Amino acid sequence: MTAHLKQDGPVDRAHLDGMQQGLLGKAVPRIEGYAKVTGTATYAAEYDVADPAEGVLVTATITKGKVTYIDNDAALAMPGVLAVIADARMTTRPAQGTAGEAPEQEPQSVSYWGQPIAVVVAETFEEARNAAKHLVVAYEADADVDLDPAAAQPEPQDGQAVEMGDLTAAMDAATHSVDLTIETDGHASAAMEPHAAIADWDGDNLTVRASLQMLNYNIAELADALGVEEDNVRLISRYVGGGFGSKLGISEEVVAAALAARQLGRPVRVVMSRQQVFQCIMRRSETHQRLQLACDAEGRLTAFGHHARVSNLPGESFAEPVLQSSHFLYGAENRSLGMDLVRIHRMTAGSVRAPGEAVGMPALEMAMDELAEKAGIDPVAFRLRNIPGENPEEDLPFTSHTLADCLRQGAEAFGWDDGPRRPRMRREGDWWIGTGMASAARVHNVSEAKARVRLTAEGRAVVQTDMTDLGTGTYTILAQIAGEMLGLPIDRVTVELGDTNHPRGPGSGGSWGAASIGSAVYLACKALREEIARRANTGEAELGLKDGAVAGGRTLVDLLGGEALEEVGHYEPGDNQDAWTASGFGAFFAQVRVNHWTGEARVDRMLGAFGFGRVLNEKTARSQCLGGITWSIGAALTEALHFDPRDGHLANPDLAEYHVPVHRDVQDVEVLMLEERDPLASAIQAKGIGELGMCGGAGAIANAVYNACGARLRELPMTPDRILAALPE
Repeated sequence: MTAHLKQDGPVDRAHLDGMQQGLLGKAVPRIEGYAKVTGTATYAAEYDVADPAEGVLVTATITKGKVTYIDNDAALAMPGVLAVIADARMTTRPAQGTAGEAPEQEPQSVSYWGQPIAVVVAETFEEARNAAKHLVVAYEADADVDLDPAAAQPEPQDGQAVEMGDLTAAMDAATHSVDLTIETDGHASAAMEPHAAIADWDGDNLTVRASLQMLNYNIAELADALGVEEDNVRLISRYVGGGFGSKLGISEEVVAAALAARQLGRPVRVVMSRQQVFQCIMRRSETHQRLQLACDAEGRLTAFGHHARVSNLPGESFAEPVLQSSHFLYGAENRSLGMDLVRIHRMTAGSVRAPGEAVGMPALEMAMDELAEKAGIDPVAFRLRNIPGENPEEDLPFTSHTLADCLRQGAEAFGWDDGPRRPRMRREGDWWIGTGMASAARVHNVSEAKARVRLTAEGRAVVQTDMTDLGTGTYTILAQIAGEMLGLPIDRVTVELGDTNHPRGPGSGGSWGAASIGSAVYLACKALREEIARRANTGEAELGLKDGAVAGGRTLVDLLGGEALEEVGHYEPGDNQDAWTASGFGAFFAQVRVNHWTGEARVDRMLGAFGFGRVLNEKTARSQCLGGITWSIGAALTEALHFDPRDGHLANPDLAEYHVPVHRDVQDVEVLMLEERDPLASAIQAKGIGELGMCGGAGAIANAVYNACGARLRELPMTPDRILAALPE
């Protein structure tokens, strides 16, 4: 049976607060942790599939143009080579010849340097790599190439435009104002596990084991690419070594493996190299942002302007949603927001952790800090003064709002000094010491989700859904929800994820996963509780389930009487998403040191205070916050994609040159979680946390750098050369 809820309003009964098992909210260790630390968790390239051939992608060495010739014959003559495939369904271009066929040699279009154009398949990885490296490809290059986002023609994004009041007049009449431009470099997801896939056909049926985030969508994407029915495709992705947006959709290695396996009649594995992941998997766009803010003598905002320019490939619809939280975070009657998209020939821009807020919020918070200084108001007090009572652009109430509490409690826990602030107040040897802060916000969404929960005759629970776990803790929190609802210890709950043979979950992305799939599991368990209550001749609320026993002394096993029970929970967002503004909120506080001579900046300590509804697992939630703060440090100080201005190729396509924070960069980090119950957020009264932890954090570090040494940076990351150039005389 199916237990269905379309959430059109609040879920007022906090079911989970009345349970007896005592699992939910606790710091329960990851149930899959042992498998991961012992190396027995199977990732995409590690499945034991019989006799797989190995595929290696070939990537373009021009920026724009056409492939005019591929010397398949020479490649096929190399040791171990089985096929050379350049198929429209892999690269969205016309097909080339493969083993046993005469090459058609139809031209393929190239849109960026590093774009996959073919896959070479051989008996061993080394043979495939060698042939791919020596594959002769001829091109017809197009000299008309747009590489500079500052020079490309902008396309206004009408859906982001807001005009309220008169921004120019408000700026002119304001007591204090700032008008500044901030730029951020592009980012890579840089997930630990490279993109990989193993494809295996059994007649017309295809099984692909891959590293994917959104199986519920990926199965339709792959079926469409191959021209087969969705019912003939099975995707398996039980463990994913990080995604951060890079594995939201299927990419070339998945389609290439499927095409090659069908042609060869045997399994094919395709694993991207680290450099290929950087070169052809989506990037976060660089941004150019103009902030125009003004306030009156009391420090209340009267003007709010935020305009951004981002980039993408020609034909791509995604535009980094830089303004996402700017629409509702602070109030001001006179508002102007807008975004332009320019078309350049770099790899596709797409979702990287916290798309929009990760780069929009730091810029806004840097401008807010500068305006607070002009107004002579403490930065925390300035933000508290400008929290709106409702969404200032849509007149919609908030489902809940914890920003003020996060600011106050975060400041107290950090030891924030609200006294007079000016740069260079503290120096230790060669280092200037300073503090800074910023607000955090991340829109909250939920998505349709289904999960099956089976209660076995032996009194065990099995949870099944195609939802994936990227390392966020999904396995564990679903076991906690089921165990809490059904009164079972965690070791009597089995969670099976990442298989499209299971009911469709919401996928892992946009911070909607836990709230959505958790609600589906909750609904299935609630239906099971109702059946158990019927058998126990009592009310569902009076069951008192704990450790497999029912209030009154009976056991679940007795009530089941040798029978298994099964329910599918089906959760859908409803009208409440249009009637309310839902967001998680937070505040960052940072202490940094800046070397007077070298311009090197280091984060001594950092604290994040976050409010995001119900805390499902104290340990995994804190881990997500810590990860977000770490990403903030990278965005603030080290992470940047660098493209060669001559041909647009990525100059730092690996973890040696793309500098993510390491242990020494992340010193004393503290997380404060302000638990609440938001009955409009989801059926389990929880919101997303995976991305909130980095929305604005880089701004707190930038503000601390200014407080330390007096350098107001206008570019992120704040590398030593940029800090030295911005230091006052």
